[in-house]
Amino acid sequence: MVDDVERMEEPGTPRVDVRVVSPRARTLRARWLGRIAYRDAWALQRALAAARAVGALDEDQVLLLEHDAVLTLGRNANVGHVIAPEPLLRQRGIELIRVERGGEITYHGPGQLVAYPIVALAAPGAGSAHWGGRVLGIRPFVEALEGAMADTCAAAGISAGPRAGHPGCWVDADGPFPRKIGALGIRVARGVTFHGIALNVTTDLADFELIDPCGMPGLRSTSLARECALASLPGVAADADPGADADASPTTASVAAAAFAFAQALAGRLGATLVGDLPPGADATGERRVLEALVDALGVPSSTPIPAGAR
Repeated sequence: MVDDVERMEEPGTPRVDVRVVSPRARTLRARWLGRIAYRDAWALQRALAAARAVGALDEDQVLLLEHDAVLTLGRNANVGHVIAPEPLLRQRGIELIRVERGGEITYHGPGQLVAYPIVALAAPGAGSAHWGGRVLGIRPFVEALEGAMADTCAAAGISAGPRAGHPGCWVDADGPFPRKIGALGIRVARGVTFHGIALNVTTDLADFELIDPCGMPGLRSTSLARECALASLPGVAADADPGADADASPTTASVAAAAFAFAQALAGRLGATLVGDLPPGADATGERRVLEALVDALGVPSSTPIPAGAR
């Protein structure tokens, strides 16, 4: 499933060689960007990934943010899983964009933590290229992302984890009412990852009715807010409506709190040293300016073509 959904390596391109980097020197720089347009974040991560691949950027990065409402299709995703008619999407200002990651259709919007890790993976047979005592391949990296989402849920008092055959993060994964709380879809180009995860925090779950989430008709989506509301009602069935307690408006503050927990969890799972400013003290506007200046200074254009059909 990992090969089908997440691994999308460009054929014939050289891998980044991380054998020259001491395991103890590996750092993960967290950047809190607040609310940012999807296409702006897409351009930033593509440029950073290209720079990381050629060695112009010597630190792995994780961009932490939220988006305005947008629908994205994976490279081979079926547009038929968009339920909402195009006039309705236009009326609500929701763009539909095909991107180069793996996976099916995904919703991003306010109240949802999005994390884009720009991470150099070890080349096969790299030997000394280890994170936390192990070579970092595709599967361990995906497991680290899923585990970090579960850790973030646990920090909020919600038990969640992976579900066999269904990448992402789930509540009651093996129970009668499995509910998806976090989505996952990455791209690997020249040995460097981009795209990433989306974790529902205070997300308006009604927006998932626009699509078959992850290409799965009937899939139940949930959020930390909804699960916390359910947890406060002992004896209420997991498929019940928890009422107004779960209907709080999406907030960037709630996403920032989840970003703090996720960054720490991901660094821990990768065995990396976490650096950078995190919420609540991080300045998102200042960080965006710093990052844009860095990308300009690196001067490394992305070599990953935008997929046909992106719009």
